[in-house]
Amino acid sequence: MEVVLLESLKIPEEELAQLVKPLTDRGCTFTAYQRSSVEEQKKQAQNADIVMIANMPLTAEVIESCKNLKMIDIAFTGIDHVDVQKAKSLGVTVCNAAGYSTSTVAELTIGMMISLLRKVRENEARCRGGLAACPELGTELGSKTVGIVGTGAIGLSVAKLCHAFGCRVIAYAPRKKDVPDYVKYVPLPDLMAQADVISLHCPMNAETKGLIGQKELAGLKKGAILVNAARGGVVDTQAVADALTNGKLAGAAIDVFETEPPLATDHPLLSAPNVLATPHIAYASQESMSRRAKIVFDNVLAFLDGHPANVK
Repeated sequence: MEVVLLESLKIPEEELAQLVKPLTDRGCTFTAYQRSSVEEQKKQAQNADIVMIANMPLTAEVIESCKNLKMIDIAFTGIDHVDVQKAKSLGVTVCNAAGYSTSTVAELTIGMMISLLRKVRENEARCRGGLAACPELGTELGSKTVGIVGTGAIGLSVAKLCHAFGCRVIAYAPRKKDVPDYVKYVPLPDLMAQADVISLHCPMNAETKGLIGQKELAGLKKGAILVNAARGGVVDTQAVADALTNGKLAGAAIDVFETEPPLATDHPLLSAPNVLATPHIAYASQESMSRRAKIVFDNVLAFLDGHPANVK
């Protein structure tokens, strides 16, 4: 079996070597590349039986060019950057690294909420500029109603942390599931009207694309803030920028965009007021990178044993 990694897993070389050894012990070959273009991907993976990637796009064109391809192993929770439909039509097994970043994303989400509510960015700028604190005081997270959109593992992890802070937690999801007693499901319009903090944690698919748009933002509670550490396409970017500009939305913390950063300098959210923007880092910590690498290599071993894991 030829195993090809098309981009860095962001772990030390020694750690990667330890994960590769069980594969080479079974007679597999392993080749690692850095992030590359579509044409380079086609050359690099042309003879691959198994392709490993993280969050770089893998198009139908590349998938079709890999004539020996049997498995795509995604070192990521979300899979919307891979043409899964094309892969499945060709009989290719698709696996992901479910759960590797749950705590990592949840922690940053809470940090972003607090940064917005306590005006950390504004106060840091004033401190560096030789000024005293902002005249307007920040507010506490614990006194807030937090609306969680999406009740998968990450959404429920954020809900648990918010509950620990003393927040009232409400939630919306297209399909309800059993949740802790401190989480109350409500319709999306009710969530938008009641929540002081709206935190997005839903996958990107046909059902959730543009889920938060002009209509939903029009129903916001006065002074509400928005946190998006899910997928950029879940929100209407221009509608969010407009809501920030006209004061309907008091602030936004955005870690994900329609395209991967670096962003164009004229991106509407970069010029909107009261925006904390980060370049898709919520999933990435030293610990989470190690977890996802272990998961995807275990996925390969499970596939070789005839019992694929984390199949999508």
